[in-house]
Amino acid sequence: MRSSAPDKNTPVAGARVHFLSVTTIAFVVAFVGSVIALILADLFYTDAKTMREVLRSPDVLAAIWLSAVTSGATILLVVCFSVPMGYALSRYRFPGHVLVDTLVDLPIVLPPLVLGVSLLVFFQTSLGKWIEAAGAEFVYTRKGIVLCQFFVSASYGIRSAKAAFDAVDEKLERLAMTLGCTHVQAFWHVALPLARNGVIAGAILAWAKAVGLFGPLMVFAGAVRRKTEVMPTTIFLELSIGRIEVALAVALLMLGMAAVTLAVIHWLTAGRRWGAA
Repeated sequence: MRSSAPDKNTPVAGARVHFLSVTTIAFVVAFVGSVIALILADLFYTDAKTMREVLRSPDVLAAIWLSAVTSGATILLVVCFSVPMGYALSRYRFPGHVLVDTLVDLPIVLPPLVLGVSLLVFFQTSLGKWIEAAGAEFVYTRKGIVLCQFFVSASYGIRSAKAAFDAVDEKLERLAMTLGCTHVQAFWHVALPLARNGVIAGAILAWAKAVGLFGPLMVFAGAVRRKTEVMPTTIFLELSIGRIEVALAVALLMLGMAAVTLAVIHWLTAGRRWGAA
């Protein structure tokens, strides 16, 4: 005899159109409509011919290339830190765990400009001057761009990796160890593959944050043409001399990159949810 109990995935029966549904969906429509209006305003302000001409400019191409190179280096650093740190924060409890959790999240809530100022001040200290004297120059250099991007975006990768490892049942690792795996093998063959989508989503989010970074770069790395100029600083420099078409072309390129990034993240996280269901 079939059970009459409702499936937990079945929507609750009842009127779909009521005061609460209309009110909440009205907020959805208002917000989404505003975002679409902004995007359409950008698209209709320029045309395809102008976009092609702008994106062929040597200065703009140099900024796009530098953004790609520095953000690529940044994301490698983020992954190198986020995987072991996310796993450690998820699996182990140690003295100062709450403090470490707080410090990891601090760059997320801290105004990015403050981070740029802090880096600039650090390299005026004795330790900072020693680092630069040893050959690792960061202030107003391309390495400084990577350093800024890393400190601003790493928290997103670490936090996402921790959440991904939290979702992996620790019993599976212990089971693997009872079958002969070492701790490292259980991590590598069990925990990491199961947390993979969350780690990748966090890395992509960190990359998007790095590509769009502006304030700290202006303070710490500057915006010298074909040296430390990336896409966000290109937008600022072009607007400052009244070339709104150039700034808008780069902005639309970044908008497209952001849209693709979010689509990939939603696809990965949706896959993880369905896989866990």
